[in-house]
Amino acid sequence: MRQMRVLVVEDDAALGLFLQKGLAMDGHEVARVGDGDAALEHVASERPDLMVLDLGLPKRDGMDVLRGMQGLYTAMAVIVLTGRAQVEERVQCLNLGADDLLMKPFSLHELTARCRALLRRREQFADPLLRSGDLVLNRMERKVTRAGAVVELTTKEFALLEFLMQRQGRCCGRSELLREVWQMSPDAGTNVVDVYVNYLRKKLSAACPALSDAATVTVIETVRGEGYQIGSGVDLRPGSVGKKEPARDEMGERRASPAIDTVGRPSPWLPGVRIVA
Repeated sequence: MRQMRVLVVEDDAALGLFLQKGLAMDGHEVARVGDGDAALEHVASERPDLMVLDLGLPKRDGMDVLRGMQGLYTAMAVIVLTGRAQVEERVQCLNLGADDLLMKPFSLHELTARCRALLRRREQFADPLLRSGDLVLNRMERKVTRAGAVVELTTKEFALLEFLMQRQGRCCGRSELLREVWQMSPDAGTNVVDVYVNYLRKKLSAACPALSDAATVTVIETVRGEGYQIGSGVDLRPGSVGKKEPARDEMGERRASPAIDTVGRPSPWLPGVRIVA
C-alpha cells in the first residue's frame, strides 16, 4: 500500500502529537490541526486520503466538520474518535459521512489497523479513471489517452503520471516523487525525476499535435524550487476560445507573457486588444 496523507484533528496537543507520531511510524505522511475551521481549510487545500477526527473540538466541533465536508471532498476516509456513549450521536456521525468510529480510550495499534483497512478499501474501490482536461488515465487497463489518442508509456512513466494525477492541484516535490515512485532516498542525488517528467511532456505533446480550437491542454507544471503538479489550461493558438493559459518554456515553467503579437493582429495575451503601428 502506498504512503497515504493523513490529517489528525485533535485539540489536545499531547494526544494529537502522540497520534501524529504513531501514524507516521506506520508509514503515513501526517499533518495535525487543533480545531474544526483549520480542519476544513486543510481538507480543501491538501485533499488528504484519511482524516482522524475528534468530536470535541473548539470553534467548530466534529459534527460540524462532518457537515461542512459534505460536497467538499468525498474521496477522503474519516475515522471519528469519541468518548461519547450515546448511540444516537454515533449513528449521526455515520449518517454525516464518517466511515468508522473508535471509542476513547483506544489502542494506537487498533487505530492504525483501522486506518490501514479503510485505506485498502478506498484503493480497491476507487474509480479506475483519472481525468485532467483531455487526458485520461485508466488504472484498470493501464492505458493513457489524450483527446482519444493512445499514449504509449513505459511502466515507470505510467506510475509517475498516475501519482501526479492522483494529486491534481497539489505540488509534488522531487523528494516525494523519488520516494513514492522510485522507492529511492531523497538524498540519492539523481535527476531521474526531471528526466522522466521531460519524457512525459514530449509523449503527451506528440500524442495530439493538432488540437481543436477549444481543446483543453493538460500540462505538467513546474513549480520553481518545489517540484511538479498537473495543471490544465486552454490551447493558445489564434482562434482558440476560453480562458488563456500563459505560455511555458521547454521545462514547463510559466514565462512572462508578451503584450504585443504582430502589428495589426489581435494580441492573444490581451483579449479584445488590437495592436496598431
